Amino acid sequence: MKRRDFIKKAAGGALLAAGTAGAAPAIAARKRFNWKLVTTWPPNFPIFQEGVEKFARDLELMSDRRLRISVYAGGELVPPLQTFDAVSQGTVQMGHGAAYYWAGKVPAAQFFTAVPFGMNAQGMNAWLYDGAGLKLWRDIYRPFNLMPFPMGNTGVQMGGWFRKQINTMDDLKGLKMRIPGLGGKVMAKAGANPVLLPGGEIYTALERGTIDATEWVGPYHDERLGLYRAAKYYYYPGWQEPGPVLELTCNLKAWNELPEDYQIMIETAAAAANAWMLAEFEAKNLRALQELKNKHKVQVLEFPPEVIRALKRLAGEALEDEAKKDQQFRQVYQAYKAFSQSNGAWNDISESAYARALKL
Repeated sequence: MKRRDFIKKAAGGALLAAGTAGAAPAIAARKRFNWKLVTTWPPNFPIFQEGVEKFARDLELMSDRRLRISVYAGGELVPPLQTFDAVSQGTVQMGHGAAYYWAGKVPAAQFFTAVPFGMNAQGMNAWLYDGAGLKLWRDIYRPFNLMPFPMGNTGVQMGGWFRKQINTMDDLKGLKMRIPGLGGKVMAKAGANPVLLPGGEIYTALERGTIDATEWVGPYHDERLGLYRAAKYYYYPGWQEPGPVLELTCNLKAWNELPEDYQIMIETAAAAANAWMLAEFEAKNLRALQELKNKHKVQVLEFPPEVIRALKRLAGEALEDEAKKDQQFRQVYQAYKAFSQSNGAWNDISESAYARALKL
């Protein structure tokens, strides 16, 4: 019996050794990747930069530290508004920002951040993940050697900070306002002068009077940026960005070199960051708004109905004008509009109806 036990143990040990020997070369041969990710955000920027760093940590753990992402804030490796080119050219493997920053290169990219008076975060996620929006996005980025992913959303933003009150459309004429994307096109139609500035330059420009107004994000971020020290009139709602999506871009050549399981890890971690960022904004904006009103004595004002109606009309005109200039823009606009109308019809008897019911 002892002899039989010995033989069994010896055989088992041999099988285990053989299995380990077979697995060891495969594990050892598993390629490691050390990538760089640049963002358009200032260093230590809450939620945005934090979310990117969380994404990188999650990936490192998921891949057993075989996919390491070094994160650089705007200006640390490349200027904030050059992340698109850096990833496209392969200088770095990944970038994080907002697609409407690249409107000069890809006009249709603006639909993948925000459309004035368009869909909110819930609608944008539905369009991108289940309404063919993501496929369109990837199609228009492919010529630039980029693979995009939704990775973050602020929810409905505020309308912006103004150094003077806005009572009529005449108050917008000649106004120098930091406002990117299609919202900037609308303001230009209203007679304002839109300006594109990265986050790190906004406060100084507003405080020195280089600009007269700015939109940024919402109460939580705007308070931390100190915008209340440079302007006292804080307007809502954020008609210009009702559900702005943030983007992760990956160099397409680098993406194609990854094993399939690593690709799935990136998609999964990006989707998790997308949900996490929106939840953070929802949880923190109201507390910050109350502090802005009570502690910093900011005047929180609603845009007059006359102004909102006029801006909505101008938004429609701006979209039609841009569609006439660019075939790709027109194609994405048609797809966006079709999904938005369907989403709006459902929203009328779901979210909007519920909001009305709460006020009864």
